[in-house]
Amino acid sequence: MNNRLPPAWSKHLKVQTGPKPKFPQPNLPKMSSLSRAQADDALLQQAYQFQQAKRLDEAQDLCLQVLARTPNHPLALYILGTVCVGYDDEAALRYFARAVGAEPKNPYYHLGLASAYVKVSEFSPAIEHMQYALELQPDLVEALCALGDAYIQFDKPDMALPLYEKALKINRDHLKVRTGLARALSSLGRMDEAAVYLKEAIERRIAMPTAFNDFVQTQKFIEEPKELQSILRELGNPKLDPDGAQKLHFAAGKVLNDLGRYGDAFDHFNKAKQASGHKFDIDLYRRWVDSMIEGFTSDVLAARAGYGNPSEVPVFVVGMPRSGTTLTEQICASHPDVHGAGELSKLRRVANAIGLKTSSAGDLNQPITSITEDLSRTLSEEHLSYLRERAPAALRIVDKMPHNFELIGLIGLLFPNARIIHCRRDAIDNCVSCFVQNFSEGHSYNTDLKTLGLYYREYDRLMQHWNEVFPGLIFENQYETLVEDQEAQSRRLIDYLGLPWDDACLRFFDRDGSVNTPSRWQVRQPIYRSSVKRWKNYEGEIRPLIDALGDLADK
Repeated sequence: MNNRLPPAWSKHLKVQTGPKPKFPQPNLPKMSSLSRAQADDALLQQAYQFQQAKRLDEAQDLCLQVLARTPNHPLALYILGTVCVGYDDEAALRYFARAVGAEPKNPYYHLGLASAYVKVSEFSPAIEHMQYALELQPDLVEALCALGDAYIQFDKPDMALPLYEKALKINRDHLKVRTGLARALSSLGRMDEAAVYLKEAIERRIAMPTAFNDFVQTQKFIEEPKELQSILRELGNPKLDPDGAQKLHFAAGKVLNDLGRYGDAFDHFNKAKQASGHKFDIDLYRRWVDSMIEGFTSDVLAARAGYGNPSEVPVFVVGMPRSGTTLTEQICASHPDVHGAGELSKLRRVANAIGLKTSSAGDLNQPITSITEDLSRTLSEEHLSYLRERAPAALRIVDKMPHNFELIGLIGLLFPNARIIHCRRDAIDNCVSCFVQNFSEGHSYNTDLKTLGLYYREYDRLMQHWNEVFPGLIFENQYETLVEDQEAQSRRLIDYLGLPWDDACLRFFDRDGSVNTPSRWQVRQPIYRSSVKRWKNYEGEIRPLIDALGDLADK
C-alpha cells in the first residue's frame, strides 16, 4: 500500500508532499486556542506520524477524533484507510470510498481505494480507479506502478510492462519502478531480463532488501554469486529495519540452500522468522477448527442439499501452501478449456461476511444456519460473475487459494458440483518448504517450527472431516505421485475435471500467463524430483517440527 501523503496534505498542513515527509515532533497547543480546522490539521499531522511508526491504534484514535468534529474529513478518512489496509480490508474500502466521495478529484484517494480493492482481489474496480487517478495526474508514478501490479495479479502481465516502462522514464530511481518491472517480467517467465533490472536497482541502492530478495528468486545458483557477500554486508547495516532484515535473511538463506550449505541457510531462515515478529495463537485456531467440525455436520449439509448454484465452472485447488498447488493449477490451466485465476480472496470475504472468521472460536452454528437457500443462490451467482469476469468462455476456472481448505463446507453449500482438488505432500517436506518462504503475516503459524507442526495437525484434522462429510467429492493429488508419474496423474486430474485429455497439459511450463507465487521460477521448469525428501538436508535443525507433527511425520 502506498503511504505517500496525497496533495491534500499540503492544503491542510502547509508542508511539501513527498515519499516520506518528516515532521518535527508535535508540540500541540491547547485545542481551545485553535480553530476547528487548525485542530484537525494538528491531529492529522500526529496521526500520520503514528501511522508511519506503525502505532496504528493511536493513529486511528486521532483520525476518529477529527471525524467526530468534522464528518467526512477526506484526509482523516484517507489515513484511516491506510491504517486498516492489511488487517481490516473491508473497513479500508469504506474509508477510502468516503474519502473519494468527499474529494473526488484527488488521485491519491482513488489510488488508495484501488489498492484496497486489490487486497480483496476485486481487480476490475481497482483498475478503474487507478485509471481515473492517471487521468487526473498522468505522470503519477505510484499509480502507474499500482496499475501494473494489478494487471500482473489479474493475469495480464503483458499489460503491466508498458506502464512500468513509462514510470521508468519519469523516475528511474523510484522505489517501486525497477522491482515492479522485474516482477512483471518474472511473471511472464522472462527471468534473465528481470534479473538485469534487479541488479540495476541493487547497483543504484534502490529498495535494496526487496531487490535482493527478488533477484535470488530468478534463478538457482550452482556457484556463489557476488551478491551473497553484498547481502551479508547489508545485514550489518545498523539502519536496517525489521522488514529489510527479514527479506535479506531470506535472500541469503535461499542462495545458501541452492549451494548446499544447509546449516548456514537454516540459520538465516531462523533469523528471518525472528525479525518478522509475528505470533500465532494455535489454541484459538484449534478451537475454530473444533467449531467448524461441529457446525458442518453430515446432517446439516444433507438438510441443505440443493442449495447454491449447480455450475461446474468453479474449481478449487486447496491444501497447505507449498504442497504443489501452483504446479497443479498450471497443469490444469494448460488445458484449452481451463483458466487459472490464481489465488483469489473472494471466498474468504464471503466467509468473513457471514461470520466464519478464523479469529472467532465461538459457536459457528448461527453463521452456518444463516445461509438460507436464497442467500446461497445469491452468493453463488455473484461469485460466478466474479469468476466469469476473468474468463467468460472457460469451462472451468481454477481458484488456487490454498487456505480455502478451511472453507470446503461453504464451497459445498454454494457450489455442490464444484471440483475440489486437495494437494498433499510429505508432511515434513511441506512444512520445511513453508518455513523457508517469506510469507505474509497472514501465515504467522509459519513463524516457528513447533507452531507450524501443530498447525499442520489442525489442517490434517479438518481435511479428514471434509472427506467424511463429502465422501468421494475431493480429489487427492499427492505431490510425490505427480512428480513420479506426471502423465498418469495429470490424466487423472483432467478426467476429474470432466474434460477430454489434451497433450498441452504435459507442457505446463511452456504456458503463457502470470505466475505470482514463490513457485514462479520452479513452475517454468519441467517437473523435477529434487524437492522430494528435501527435509533430510535439515534433519538436525528441525526436531521441534518433527516432534510437533507426531505420527503425521511418517505420512
